[in-house]
Amino acid sequence: MDIPSRPTIAVDGGNSSRPSRIYRRVGLPPAQRGSATNTTCPDIFELVDGDFAVVGTDRTEELRRQLPSDAGVAPYERIVVITRLTLLAAVKDLTGREPQVPRADLGRMSHS
Repeated sequence: MDIPSRPTIAVDGGNSSRPSRIYRRVGLPPAQRGSATNTTCPDIFELVDGDFAVVGTDRTEELRRQLPSDAGVAPYERIVVITRLTLLAAVKDLTGREPQVPRADLGRMSHS
């Protein structure tokens, strides 16, 4: 896959107030994942600074109290849920290989 070179920019962990730009989509577009509207589905984008932006459903309040004791959500962060299919398509795009899905996980695959 031919990907244009990205400018080298220091990465600061994603909590910067400086503007960023989308570099490319990672994974399949919503229409190729079966989106009814072709646009309003979970999505993953690589930013020019090397960070990733995720479009998903904000479920912070529901999931915050279920986090392990060594995890937390800062005031500027959200827990965003994406479908398994969205993430697996991104893994394939980033690594060039099909993701290895253990047989036990196949029954739990979500298509929401």
